[in-house]
Amino acid sequence: MLEGLKRWISGKGATTGTGWDDMALWAEQRQYPFRSVPGEGFVIDGRVAGTDWRLEWGPSQRDYVQGSELRLRAELALSPSLQLVVMNRALQESMESAMFEQAVESVQTRIDNETPPETRWLVMFPKLPGADMGALRENFVAVSSMRTWLQVWLQGPLTAALAATASAPADPVVLMISRGRLTLRTALPTPDVASLQPWLRLFETAIREARRVAAEKPQTSPDPDAAGAWSASALPEEERKP
Repeated sequence: MLEGLKRWISGKGATTGTGWDDMALWAEQRQYPFRSVPGEGFVIDGRVAGTDWRLEWGPSQRDYVQGSELRLRAELALSPSLQLVVMNRALQESMESAMFEQAVESVQTRIDNETPPETRWLVMFPKLPGADMGALRENFVAVSSMRTWLQVWLQGPLTAALAATASAPADPVVLMISRGRLTLRTALPTPDVASLQPWLRLFETAIREARRVAAEKPQTSPDPDAAGAWSASALPEEERKP
């Protein structure tokens, strides 16, 4: 750690030759493995509260994010029956408007495994009432297969962390749990330390709060059989699927 700081101060830290040297140095200072993905982006692996997380920046994997996106993932090994998503209201309205237009134009709408889960869940699950959303009610919507779990998750510091991202309400923001995995997606055209850190803080808060809820609610506590391991590749193909 000390050697990394010395190299950073002297301007002789690790360089990637890709224009992401500041990100590589930031990761090095925290002993986070950094890997450049030629022609796509980069990957940083870290750990918080005993949980490994992976940060990816690169081409968008969702139609609703134009250009490049930031993705954060963590395997929490929660109950596979827990499905939830919190997204900004502008994105929710855009998704629902697109589905409505397809219906009006008599275009067959496919709500199946080819549709991203965050889109399916908007149709499948009722939205959390505004009274339960608190400070998020103006800029976010939330749905879940386990309403009580979602309500408890949003109590406390996670709501404040999410509310702090509302300065650009039109940008897509999705925080979801599916198959025991927590994922955050948002648009990030140009990666830099200053713009990345708030999203990482939000994600780490979401991890801690998910652990808290799992401890309070034994029926959704970690399931060892559901735990998964990261693929050896930086951006594995299976990660690109819904």
